[in-house]
Amino acid sequence: MALIAVAADKGAPGVTTTAVALAAVWPRRALLAEADPAGGDLVYRSVGQNGNSLDPNTGMLSLAATARRGIAAEQLWDHAQPMSGGLDVIVGLGNSDQSAGLTRLWPTLGGAFAALAESPHGGADVIADCGRVGVESGTLELFSHASLVLLVARALPEQIARVRDRASSLSARLHGTQRGAAALGTPLIGVLLVTEPSGAAKVAAQVNDMLTASQSGARVLGVIADDVAGAEQLAGRRRGRAEKSMLVRSIRKVASDLHQHFGSSLLAEPASAGAPQAPYGGGAPQAPYGGAAGQGAPQQPGHAAPQHAQQPHTQQPQAPDQQGRPAAPGAPAAPAAPGQPGAPGQHPAYGAPGATPGQGPAQGPGPRHGAAR
Repeated sequence: MALIAVAADKGAPGVTTTAVALAAVWPRRALLAEADPAGGDLVYRSVGQNGNSLDPNTGMLSLAATARRGIAAEQLWDHAQPMSGGLDVIVGLGNSDQSAGLTRLWPTLGGAFAALAESPHGGADVIADCGRVGVESGTLELFSHASLVLLVARALPEQIARVRDRASSLSARLHGTQRGAAALGTPLIGVLLVTEPSGAAKVAAQVNDMLTASQSGARVLGVIADDVAGAEQLAGRRRGRAEKSMLVRSIRKVASDLHQHFGSSLLAEPASAGAPQAPYGGGAPQAPYGGAAGQGAPQQPGHAAPQHAQQPHTQQPQAPDQQGRPAAPGAPAAPAAPGQPGAPGQHPAYGAPGATPGQGPAQGPGPRHGAAR
């Protein structure tokens, strides 16, 4: 799967919480990267594997200094730290002022993040917390290297309207404006809806229909339970087993579905041993997924092309009702409600006993301080 970028348009729908939980339950080895230009939170809300505080100077700050001279994917591990539970993280910047040093480095970092999955030494998928994304966001340069761009939004009229418009803008920038380009191009743009478990599948179908009708280039790829208690447990603000919460159960389902539908087709074969990778930033950037520059990836299994309306949809979305309506012909099936069991073969439960720390779904973020964002 390589690089998965998680972002939002506005508000605080839970991008950091989603990215942490997604990396913790990911079926393959995962590296979490706090790539939010506004700064990271995990230094304040989490602890290291040894119980000590995470080092704010080992992360994006040290990575930026290294990347100026070019960086190979394997070097990312030099800037990662294990959190309590075994999940490796590249902690974010201390504040937004430090992001000026990354302005010209985002493409280099994006290339390294994407190439890590192919590394013969310490290969892993990178889950990047990109925070809020806007027209001037530096992290937009990461997205062209991503396999998936996941926009997190609550199922509220104003957030649905904004995520629709943001998806359209991203699609035009990443895929071009040619009709149907988003269905075949990469990265795939998906929406993760944060909503109440009751009626979630119907709400997801409604929002997916709206995204399709508006030719936004995005589709709903999953539903996350609006679980305040679970988010506080994950952030360390409330006692309890976060792995049993509706939040983590729903994200586990999202992770399983994403990997099942897109993982094998978007993940490049590992590089052969003895063939070192050229450092990113030292030469011409490689095309994502190993393809030729400017060549889009083929349509992925389970990724239905959107059914375009004759005229773009311009009405503001209405709040989804609980009755719902059937999905338009050709639209993807609505995600299962949060907390429902996944398909057979789904990876082990988050925090399953006996799993190796840092290797897939048993990774636990182990956060202690701060509030979920």
